[in-house]
Amino acid sequence: MSRLPLHTLPTFRVIAQLQNLRAAAEQLHLTHSALSHQLKALETQLGHTLFERRGRRLVLNAAGQALLESVEQALQQLDRGVAAAANAAGLTPESLRLSVLPSFAQRWLLPRMARWRGLHPELALEIQASAQLADLQREGLHAAIRQGAGHWPGLQAEVLIGTAVPLVVVGSPAAARRLGISPAGRGRKLPEAGVDARCFGDEPLLGSAELWEQWFALAGAPRKVTPVALFNDAGLMLQAAEQDLGLALAREILAADALREGRLVQLSPLAISHAAAQAYHLVYPPGLADWPPLLALRDWLQSELAGTASQPRRAARSRR
Repeated sequence: MSRLPLHTLPTFRVIAQLQNLRAAAEQLHLTHSALSHQLKALETQLGHTLFERRGRRLVLNAAGQALLESVEQALQQLDRGVAAAANAAGLTPESLRLSVLPSFAQRWLLPRMARWRGLHPELALEIQASAQLADLQREGLHAAIRQGAGHWPGLQAEVLIGTAVPLVVVGSPAAARRLGISPAGRGRKLPEAGVDARCFGDEPLLGSAELWEQWFALAGAPRKVTPVALFNDAGLMLQAAEQDLGLALAREILAADALREGRLVQLSPLAISHAAAQAYHLVYPPGLADWPPLLALRDWLQSELAGTASQPRRAARSRR
C-alpha cells in the first residue's frame, strides 16, 4: 500500500468527533464536497470504509475506530512536538490540559496554582473541571485526576490519594461556638474525646445518612439520621458547612485548607473510613509516561499532597 494522504488524517479525526460531515466542514472551514472528497480519498487509499451511515450521522466502524486510536496518538505527538519547538524558540509557553473533578479542583488544586506557576512559569495548566469521565484522546486532554479502582482501558493510572483517607466531622466557627468550642483557641478548647456525639442532635447534618449513622455508632451514640441536604459533590457540601448550613463528614484532604484557615473547625478527633471510598489517581495515555510536563505535574502533585496530608491533624491539635 502506498503512503496515506496525511492531510486527510486531521479531517478524519474531526469527522469522527462530530459524526456529521456538514458540522465537520464548518469547523474545518471547508466545503461539504471538499470534505467528502478527502474522506473518499482516504478510504480509497486504505481499501475499506471507516464509517457507517446512520441517518445524518457517520459512526465509526471497527476499522475506523482502530485507525482513530492511532491517529489520535500520532496527532497528539505532532502537537507536542510543535509546542515544544515553539517553547524552545521562546514563542509561547507549553500547555498541559488536565481534567479534574470539581470538588478536587475547588478545594485543593486551585488554592495551590500560584505555587505551581512559581515553579513552572513556562508550563500553563488548562483545567477542565467536570464530574463526567473525560475521553482524553477524543477531547485533546493530556491527563486527568479521577476517582476509581485504577483500571481505565488504554490508560495508565498512578495512585495520588489512597482509600485510607479518613472522614472527619467539620462545621463552621458558629457551629463550633454553639457546641462550646472556641475556634480561635480562646475559652473552652476541644476536649481530647471531642464534643459528645449526643450534642450533635440539635445541629443540622449534611451528606450521607449512612455515613453519619456509621459515625454515631462508632461514637457510642447510635441514632437514625435525616440529613437536611444531600450533595453529589464534596466541594459543595463543604461550602455549605462553611456557610453554617450544617455539619459535614468530609475527607480530611479536601477540608485541609479550610481547617487551617479557620473557615471550618474539626469538631471531633473521631474519624471513620468509608467502605465505598475510591482512590484518586493521576491518569494518562502510556505514550506520555516520559513527557517532561507530565512528569513535572506528577512530582508536584505528590509533593503538595504529602504536605497537605498532615495539616488537618496539626490544626486539630492546635485547638486542644
